[in-house]
Amino acid sequence: PYTATFLTFADYMRPPMRLAALMGLRVAYVFTHDSIGLGEDGPTHQPIEHLMSLRAVPNLTVIRPADATEAAESWRAALLNTTGPTVLVYSRQKLPVLDRSAYAPADGLQKGGYVLWENDASPEVILMGTGSETHVALEAGLKLAEEGIKARVVSLPSWELFDSQPEEYREGVLPRAVRARVAVEAGITLGWEHYTGLDGAVVGMRGFGASAPAPELYERFGITAGHVAEEARAQLAARKAPAGG
Repeated sequence: PYTATFLTFADYMRPPMRLAALMGLRVAYVFTHDSIGLGEDGPTHQPIEHLMSLRAVPNLTVIRPADATEAAESWRAALLNTTGPTVLVYSRQKLPVLDRSAYAPADGLQKGGYVLWENDASPEVILMGTGSETHVALEAGLKLAEEGIKARVVSLPSWELFDSQPEEYREGVLPRAVRARVAVEAGITLGWEHYTGLDGAVVGMRGFGASAPAPELYERFGITAGHVAEEARAQLAARKAPAGG
Protein backbone atom coordinates (compact mmCIF):
# COMPACT_ATOMS: atom_id res chain seq x y z
CA PRO A 1 0.00 0.00 0.00
CA TYR A 2 0.99 3.63 -0.45
CA THR A 3 -0.28 7.08 0.42
CA ALA A 4 0.57 10.49 -1.01
CA THR A 5 0.26 14.08 0.21
CA PHE A 6 2.32 17.19 1.01
CA LEU A 7 5.19 16.60 3.44
CA THR A 8 3.91 19.19 5.89
CA PHE A 9 0.78 17.07 6.40
CA ALA A 10 2.86 14.18 7.72
CA ASP A 11 2.09 15.63 11.15
CA TYR A 12 -1.52 14.51 10.78
CA MET A 13 -0.35 11.00 9.89
CA ARG A 14 2.18 10.49 12.65
CA PRO A 15 0.30 7.94 14.83
CA PRO A 16 -0.42 5.43 12.02
CA MET A 17 3.06 5.92 10.56
CA ARG A 18 4.62 5.21 13.93
CA LEU A 19 2.49 2.09 14.32
CA ALA A 20 3.44 0.94 10.81
CA ALA A 21 7.10 1.25 11.78
CA LEU A 22 6.50 -0.56 15.06
CA MET A 23 4.62 -3.38 13.30
CA GLY A 24 7.07 -3.61 10.39
CA LEU A 25 4.42 -2.96 7.75
CA ARG A 26 5.56 -2.51 4.15
CA VAL A 27 3.94 0.84 3.40
CA ALA A 28 5.27 3.51 1.02
CA TYR A 29 4.53 7.03 2.23
CA VAL A 30 4.96 9.47 -0.66
CA PHE A 31 5.41 13.10 0.33
CA THR A 32 5.82 15.99 -2.12
CA HIS A 33 6.33 19.75 -1.73
CA ASP A 34 9.22 18.95 0.59
CA SER A 35 10.74 22.35 1.46
CA ILE A 36 10.64 26.13 1.07
CA GLY A 37 11.00 25.26 -2.61
CA LEU A 38 7.20 25.09 -2.86
CA GLY A 39 7.28 28.89 -2.76
CA GLU A 40 4.20 31.08 -2.55
CA ASP A 41 2.05 28.68 -0.51
CA GLY A 42 3.97 30.12 2.41
CA PRO A 43 5.22 28.89 5.76
CA THR A 44 2.06 26.99 6.72
CA HIS A 45 2.76 24.56 3.88
CA GLN A 46 6.57 24.63 3.94
CA PRO A 47 8.08 21.68 5.85
CA ILE A 48 10.91 22.72 8.16
CA GLU A 49 11.24 20.21 10.98
CA HIS A 50 9.46 17.33 9.25
CA LEU A 51 12.42 15.48 7.75
CA MET A 52 14.22 15.30 11.07
CA SER A 53 11.11 14.26 12.96
CA LEU A 54 10.54 11.40 10.51
CA ARG A 55 14.18 10.35 10.70
CA ALA A 56 13.74 10.06 14.46
CA VAL A 57 11.16 7.26 14.14
CA PRO A 58 12.73 3.80 14.61
CA ASN A 59 12.40 1.38 11.68
CA LEU A 60 11.19 4.12 9.33
CA THR A 61 13.38 4.53 6.25
CA VAL A 62 13.36 8.08 4.88
CA ILE A 63 14.62 8.74 1.34
CA ARG A 64 14.93 12.18 -0.27
CA PRO A 65 16.25 11.77 -3.84
CA ALA A 66 18.09 14.45 -5.80
CA ASP A 67 16.74 13.89 -9.30
CA ALA A 68 14.56 11.63 -11.45
CA THR A 69 17.09 8.79 -11.56
CA GLU A 70 17.47 8.80 -7.79
CA ALA A 71 13.66 8.96 -7.54
CA ALA A 72 13.41 5.74 -9.55
CA GLU A 73 16.01 4.17 -7.28
CA SER A 74 14.05 5.33 -4.23
CA TRP A 75 11.05 3.34 -5.39
CA ARG A 76 13.27 0.31 -5.88
CA ALA A 77 14.58 0.75 -2.34
CA ALA A 78 11.01 0.93 -1.02
CA LEU A 79 10.08 -2.30 -2.80
CA LEU A 80 13.20 -4.02 -1.47
CA ASN A 81 12.48 -2.94 2.10
CA THR A 82 10.85 -5.98 3.68
CA THR A 83 11.18 -4.95 7.33
CA GLY A 84 9.17 -1.74 7.59
CA PRO A 85 7.69 1.35 5.94
CA THR A 86 9.53 3.73 3.63
CA VAL A 87 9.06 7.49 3.32
CA LEU A 88 9.73 8.89 -0.17
CA VAL A 89 10.24 12.65 -0.13
CA TYR A 90 10.04 14.61 -3.38
CA SER A 91 10.30 18.27 -4.34
CA ARG A 92 7.62 20.47 -5.85
CA GLN A 93 10.03 22.42 -8.02
CA LYS A 94 11.54 20.95 -11.17
CA LEU A 95 15.07 19.63 -10.75
CA PRO A 96 17.66 18.92 -13.44
CA VAL A 97 18.45 15.29 -14.17
CA LEU A 98 22.11 14.72 -13.44
CA ASP A 99 24.22 13.42 -16.32
CA ARG A 100 25.28 10.07 -14.96
CA SER A 101 28.10 9.81 -17.50
CA ALA A 102 29.70 12.72 -15.65
CA TYR A 103 28.55 11.81 -12.14
CA ALA A 104 28.28 8.56 -10.19
CA PRO A 105 25.44 6.12 -10.99
CA ALA A 106 22.18 6.72 -9.14
CA ASP A 107 22.08 3.16 -7.81
CA GLY A 108 24.39 4.43 -5.09
CA LEU A 109 21.12 5.48 -3.44
CA GLN A 110 20.59 1.86 -2.43
CA LYS A 111 23.38 2.36 0.09
CA GLY A 112 21.86 5.59 1.39
CA GLY A 113 24.78 7.79 0.41
CA TYR A 114 27.56 7.80 -2.15
CA VAL A 115 30.28 9.95 -3.68
CA LEU A 116 28.44 11.81 -6.42
CA TRP A 117 31.45 13.74 -7.69
CA GLU A 118 34.99 14.70 -6.70
CA ASN A 119 37.93 16.33 -8.38
CA ASP A 120 40.47 14.39 -6.29
CA ALA A 121 40.35 11.03 -4.54
CA SER A 122 41.94 12.66 -1.48
CA PRO A 123 39.58 15.56 -0.77
CA GLU A 124 40.27 18.50 1.50
CA VAL A 125 36.59 19.22 2.06
CA ILE A 126 33.38 17.19 1.85
CA LEU A 127 30.07 18.74 0.83
CA MET A 128 26.91 16.73 1.39
CA GLY A 129 23.25 17.24 0.64
CA THR A 130 19.90 15.59 0.07
CA GLY A 131 17.15 16.14 -2.46
CA SER A 132 17.11 19.46 -4.28
CA GLU A 133 20.04 20.74 -2.22
CA THR A 134 22.31 18.06 -3.65
CA HIS A 135 22.45 20.31 -6.70
CA VAL A 136 23.44 23.23 -4.47
CA ALA A 137 26.26 21.16 -2.97
CA LEU A 138 27.39 20.07 -6.43
CA GLU A 139 27.47 23.62 -7.76
CA ALA A 140 29.48 24.67 -4.71
CA GLY A 141 31.90 21.79 -5.24
CA LEU A 142 32.49 22.82 -8.84
CA LYS A 143 33.14 26.40 -7.68
CA LEU A 144 35.72 25.20 -5.18
CA ALA A 145 37.37 22.99 -7.78
CA GLU A 146 37.86 26.05 -10.00
CA GLU A 147 39.79 27.58 -7.09
CA GLY A 148 42.08 24.57 -6.88
CA ILE A 149 40.40 23.11 -3.79
CA LYS A 150 40.07 19.34 -3.60
CA ALA A 151 36.36 18.81 -3.05
CA ARG A 152 34.06 15.83 -2.72
CA VAL A 153 30.28 16.01 -3.10
CA VAL A 154 28.23 13.31 -1.38
CA SER A 155 24.59 12.59 -2.14
CA LEU A 156 23.06 11.40 1.15
CA PRO A 157 19.39 10.70 0.39
CA SER A 158 18.80 8.17 3.18
CA TRP A 159 20.47 8.33 6.57
CA GLU A 160 18.94 5.02 7.62
CA LEU A 161 20.26 3.13 4.61
CA PHE A 162 23.67 4.77 4.88
CA ASP A 163 24.05 4.06 8.59
CA SER A 164 23.21 0.40 7.96
CA GLN A 165 26.19 -0.02 5.61
CA PRO A 166 29.45 -1.64 6.74
CA GLU A 167 31.87 0.73 8.43
CA GLU A 168 34.35 0.25 5.61
CA TYR A 169 31.88 1.63 3.09
CA ARG A 170 30.86 4.57 5.26
CA GLU A 171 34.52 5.41 5.87
CA GLY A 172 35.14 5.33 2.14
CA VAL A 173 32.42 7.93 1.56
CA LEU A 174 33.01 10.10 4.64
CA PRO A 175 36.62 9.49 5.74
CA ARG A 176 37.25 10.47 9.35
CA ALA A 177 40.48 12.21 8.38
CA VAL A 178 38.58 14.83 6.37
CA ARG A 179 37.09 17.07 9.04
CA ALA A 180 36.27 20.06 6.82
CA ARG A 181 32.62 19.29 6.12
CA VAL A 182 29.54 21.23 5.03
CA ALA A 183 26.01 19.85 4.79
CA VAL A 184 23.14 21.59 3.02
CA GLU A 185 19.43 20.83 3.31
CA ALA A 186 16.39 23.12 3.12
CA GLY A 187 15.09 21.99 6.48
CA ILE A 188 15.99 22.36 10.13
CA THR A 189 19.71 21.85 10.71
CA LEU A 190 19.25 19.73 13.83
CA GLY A 191 20.81 16.28 13.46
CA TRP A 192 23.32 17.01 10.71
CA GLU A 193 26.15 17.08 13.24
CA HIS A 194 25.90 13.28 13.05
CA TYR A 195 27.78 13.62 9.75
CA THR A 196 29.50 17.00 9.92
CA GLY A 197 30.73 16.67 13.50
CA LEU A 198 30.27 19.45 16.02
CA ASP A 199 32.97 21.46 14.26
CA GLY A 200 31.43 21.16 10.81
CA ALA A 201 29.02 23.56 9.11
CA VAL A 202 25.37 23.11 8.17
CA VAL A 203 23.52 25.34 5.72
CA GLY A 204 19.77 25.09 6.25
CA MET A 205 16.75 26.53 8.00
CA ARG A 206 16.73 27.89 11.53
CA GLY A 207 13.15 29.12 11.54
CA PHE A 208 9.98 29.09 9.50
CA GLY A 209 9.89 29.99 5.83
CA ALA A 210 8.05 32.76 4.00
CA SER A 211 5.76 33.33 1.04
CA ALA A 212 7.75 34.15 -2.10
CA PRO A 213 9.00 32.46 -5.26
CA ALA A 214 11.34 29.58 -4.46
CA PRO A 215 14.51 31.18 -5.91
CA GLU A 216 13.97 34.26 -3.74
CA LEU A 217 13.51 32.11 -0.64
CA TYR A 218 16.69 30.16 -1.27
CA GLU A 219 18.58 33.43 -1.56
CA ARG A 220 16.90 34.94 1.50
CA PHE A 221 17.73 31.97 3.71
CA GLY A 222 21.23 31.53 2.34
CA ILE A 223 20.71 28.08 0.87
CA THR A 224 22.91 28.79 -2.12
CA ALA A 225 26.03 27.40 -3.72
CA GLY A 226 27.85 30.62 -2.88
CA HIS A 227 27.05 30.28 0.82
CA VAL A 228 28.02 26.60 0.87
CA ALA A 229 31.33 27.40 -0.84
CA GLU A 230 31.92 30.22 1.65
CA GLU A 231 31.35 27.84 4.57
CA ALA A 232 33.71 25.33 2.97
CA ARG A 233 36.47 27.93 2.69
CA ALA A 234 35.90 28.86 6.33
CA GLN A 235 36.16 25.20 7.31
CA LEU A 236 39.47 24.86 5.50
CA ALA A 237 40.82 28.11 6.94
CA ALA A 238 39.92 27.04 10.48
CA ARG A 239 41.86 23.83 10.09
CA LYS A 240 44.90 25.55 8.66
CA ALA A 241 44.99 28.19 11.42
CA PRO A 242 47.68 27.75 14.10
CA ALA A 243 46.46 26.13 17.30
CA GLY A 244 45.20 28.80 19.68
CA GLY A 245 45.30 31.36 16.89
